[in-house]
Amino acid sequence: MTSKTMNMVQALNSALDNLMASDDRVILLGEDIGTDGGVFRVTEGLLAKYGPERVLDTPLVEVGIVGMAIGMAVQGLRPIPEIQFQDFIYTAMDQIINQMAKIRFRSGGEYDCPMVLRTPYGAGVKGGLYHSQSGESYFAHTAGLTVVTPSNPYDAKGLLVSSSQGDDPVIFLEPKRLYRALKQEVPEDIYKIPIGKAEVVQSGDDLTIITYGSMVPTVMETVKKNQINAEVLDLRTLVPVDRDAIMHSVQKTGRVVIVHEAPRTGGFGGEISAMITERGIDFLYAPILRVTGPDSPVPYRMEEYYVPNEKRILNAVNKVMESA
Repeated sequence: MTSKTMNMVQALNSALDNLMASDDRVILLGEDIGTDGGVFRVTEGLLAKYGPERVLDTPLVEVGIVGMAIGMAVQGLRPIPEIQFQDFIYTAMDQIINQMAKIRFRSGGEYDCPMVLRTPYGAGVKGGLYHSQSGESYFAHTAGLTVVTPSNPYDAKGLLVSSSQGDDPVIFLEPKRLYRALKQEVPEDIYKIPIGKAEVVQSGDDLTIITYGSMVPTVMETVKKNQINAEVLDLRTLVPVDRDAIMHSVQKTGRVVIVHEAPRTGGFGGEISAMITERGIDFLYAPILRVTGPDSPVPYRMEEYYVPNEKRILNAVNKVMESA
């Protein structure tokens, strides 16, 4: 299997290319994804290769994009719609929550909805309050949806392939701050990374740092720079979350810090904390701490103060380690 150095944009483009070449049921649709290749160029070149019947430029109507994709999916196609920014997805929430997530349940298993709803999310491009939101908890709260968010190019491709080849609807959240932030060797051929399996990015004994998406590189930079003996767990999939991996690490270290850039109240870190407490409070030597975005809209300026950074992560680590 040959590999090529890719950033996340290129890895996602490679995954879509592989999927379309291997299965003519795969259809792409979204705003400006064809002629322009998408606002972040994830779909660049695919219109020329596969034609307008498989790469559809749509009107600026998110509810129509999602509704059309749902109709395609229940009729046997495997659509991969794109919402240009996750912030724009909320006008389609009725379709996502009441249709996409519930078709199998409401039909008694007669219909599946094999679609992957891709969207860039989070801060990182100074897009302000309407282009920088992290809404993963909305989707994680909705029964029937699989929620995936990669942290690097290799995972992005393998997770997108796995998401597209399953029979369940997937919300695929792409951290835009990582689109071109790092490069990796990524196989040019198709491959899968299992849904629902976290990755131990670094093994350690003193504490567990649980994170995902855009915060994984920030956590790793902090850990390495400050020589912290932490076990760093990249969840990769929020639903289903890898409870076994989380509890194995917690039992090993007894101390936990959870890091995500979404707002604190109702953030997915609270769910992880509750799960650890319910399943393994006897393993803990210290309270679980969360390092998150504040309960405010993302500002146009000063993103570096909104998003968790080295100082805030280090403060939480030191506090947890000081506990008896």
